[in-house]
Amino acid sequence: FFFRKLNCKKMLRFILLSALAVVGLAFSPHSTTLLPSSTALRMASSAEEVKVGDTIPSITLAEGAADYGSPTQIDIAELIKGKKVAIFAVPGAFTPGCSKSHLPSFITAQEDLKSKGVEMTICIATNDAFVMEAWGRTSGGADAGIRFLSDSNAELSRALGLSIEGGILVRSQRYSLIAEDGVVTHYFSAAKESSDTWAPNVLAAL
Repeated sequence: FFFRKLNCKKMLRFILLSALAVVGLAFSPHSTTLLPSSTALRMASSAEEVKVGDTIPSITLAEGAADYGSPTQIDIAELIKGKKVAIFAVPGAFTPGCSKSHLPSFITAQEDLKSKGVEMTICIATNDAFVMEAWGRTSGGADAGIRFLSDSNAELSRALGLSIEGGILVRSQRYSLIAEDGVVTHYFSAAKESSDTWAPNVLAAL
């Protein structure tokens, strides 16, 4: 009986240590996911990637309010109806590449975009409306006139064939586009270079 009890204790200790090792590996800064990369991080295939000539679908996004006010529900198709707009999406608010390059490029390009007839610039990410409001406010983007909209359920990202599936938060691929009266006239993908989606490249095409 003593030896059986001792073996059980050893077995429990082994199981506990194994579990801790797996958890430690998962959170290690040098670790990679335990799942194959094609499974853990994959592009959505439910819709074809958006292209010139496509119509922006009627999907409800959310716009945060100052002082933690209730977000406003906004139909993106209704918002851009009859307007020439620039829409750019980022994988995440407050992330380095988005905060240091993509967003600032559109902040500084507002006057140049307006001179090209762009009436509104919209930034989209799958972060919630409160995070998007805070990012717009603290980055200076909101003061520059950019609208920050939350696609928290990734409905728009998926409809455009531009979602990144996997993990806790479904994210949007990085992209920019110009739409006139809801129809895409220019589309800029980050498939080759992230800078292809920045404002200077957008302006050069207008």
